[in-house]
Amino acid sequence: MGLFDMGFDTESSFQVLPAKANDETDSALFGLNGAIKRALDLALVIPALLFLLPVFVIIAILIKVEGGPLLYRQIRIGRDGQRFSMLKFRTMHVDAEQRLVRLMAHCPDTKAEWDAFQKLRRDPRVTRCGDFLRRTSLDELPQLLNILMGDMSLVGQRPILPSQRDAYGLHIYGYERARPGLTGLWQVSGRNSLTFEDRAALGSDYINRWSLWLDIKLILLTVPTVLFSRDAF
Repeated sequence: MGLFDMGFDTESSFQVLPAKANDETDSALFGLNGAIKRALDLALVIPALLFLLPVFVIIAILIKVEGGPLLYRQIRIGRDGQRFSMLKFRTMHVDAEQRLVRLMAHCPDTKAEWDAFQKLRRDPRVTRCGDFLRRTSLDELPQLLNILMGDMSLVGQRPILPSQRDAYGLHIYGYERARPGLTGLWQVSGRNSLTFEDRAALGSDYINRWSLWLDIKLILLTVPTVLFSRDAF
């Protein structure tokens, strides 16, 4: 696959083979192309952080009005299996995990939804401000700092929790070969309506078919997805 390969077909993403482990000859996402991808990240993220600074301030005030910490740090798996602290604006109550445990213990349907999607459409853990931030994806803006630090990329696979590693099956080997992304195939192919298995397959598909043009197209497709809050919750 060339640097500017135009191939883009999310319909085939759910039946892809897992990307190979420790083999940098079967994807264009390495070597010089990887350096170009990193340069693109920095060229876009640095001015974006400056431009969005007023938005950061407004969101910080809204979160503080509701009380609790401003940022939420969560350990995720990154490139080469290294763990890092992924940043988000806090969208949940401070006792969020306890609320989830209680809810799943008393509601089998909720537990089934969580097991399938690792998400809840009606999540009692989310604050009023947090609901707005999630639906607009503004809660993910602090991940621009993760990109600046080299933990993430603008485009990549969905960042996963250490506890979700085994659920990725063979797809985990391809996942650990690249930086996870702020957006990616999962974001424009169904987002939270996808099952966990589908999201894992899309990650391998991204690794297998990467090109710089694919990254650019995904960034452009993310804009209407976020603006119209498609499948966001």
